[in-house]
Amino acid sequence: MAALLADGRETVFDIYEASVVWDGQLRRVAVDAVDAAPLIGMHLLEGYELTIQVVRGGNVLAKRLPPQ
Repeated sequence: MAALLADGRETVFDIYEASVVWDGQLRRVAVDAVDAAPLIGMHLLEGYELTIQVVRGGNVLAKRLPPQ
């Protein structure tokens, strides 16, 4: 697949399917094979509050929001 990166570069990469345990449940997700730091997609985070300490070694917390 071809994609335009946030820095304006265009790149090509493979996409794989993987299984992850997310909030205690097994979920199937698409995984983009790129040579970069791993990211969690917004689809997986929907319904969660995300808190990030933006320092080296900082904590990242994804907390389920109450149903609306």
